[in-house]
Amino acid sequence: MFDVDGTLVDSERHGHRVAFNLAFEEFGLPYRWDEEEYGQLLRTTGGRRRIEQYLARHGVGEAERADLAAELHDRKTAVMKELIAEGRVQARPGATRLLGELAGAGVALAVATTGSRGWVGNVLEKCAPGVEFAVTVAGDEVSARKPDPEAFSRAVELLGVAPASVVAVEDSAEGLESATGAGLRCAVVVNAYTADHDLGAADLVLDGFGEPGRPATVVADRRDTGCTGVLDHATLARLLR
Repeated sequence: MFDVDGTLVDSERHGHRVAFNLAFEEFGLPYRWDEEEYGQLLRTTGGRRRIEQYLARHGVGEAERADLAAELHDRKTAVMKELIAEGRVQARPGATRLLGELAGAGVALAVATTGSRGWVGNVLEKCAPGVEFAVTVAGDEVSARKPDPEAFSRAVELLGVAPASVVAVEDSAEGLESATGAGLRCAVVVNAYTADHDLGAADLVLDGFGEPGRPATVVADRRDTGCTGVLDHATLARLLR
């Protein structure tokens, strides 16, 4: 069961951040999020919540804030789809390999993300062509965003399996908390924005998916999977044992 943003795709820095800034510009707003500031803003999950909290800190009134955040988020989602179509949002190295390997082995694949349904399907088609996901739960389909476990719990329920038979793959402390709160084992593949997160509860931590001949660094292997830097079907299976 996979998260999308920052996990399967390198979407935050050159995708969402750019789309937010373009939406601000179109609305005639002075806000622009640089890479460092956006990394801090990511601790608030869900794009619309992120905008709303940001506007609140900049003195926008509650009534205006709710409407403006909704309009900005709608436009940002449309821009994000355009960026995906242009190839601006790429799969992280090793992600497409792992998804194909799991699908080929008959493993049921699912997505539990805070991303919006409006663009998640597009990016999955780009990074995992031909791979079918049995279940996709998007952020606009749950009442509480990560780190709340609702997205993962809903996906497990829709799959009709026991939590003990599921491994989540995440990239952040918020995602890890969401997955473990749903009773799942969790492997974390950090990125530049999440490398300093507290991941003490993760079963396995790497700084990427790794590829044969180009392994990632194994930061922590608390279940003694023996992972040598390539996250693969065998390693994820060992997490469950």
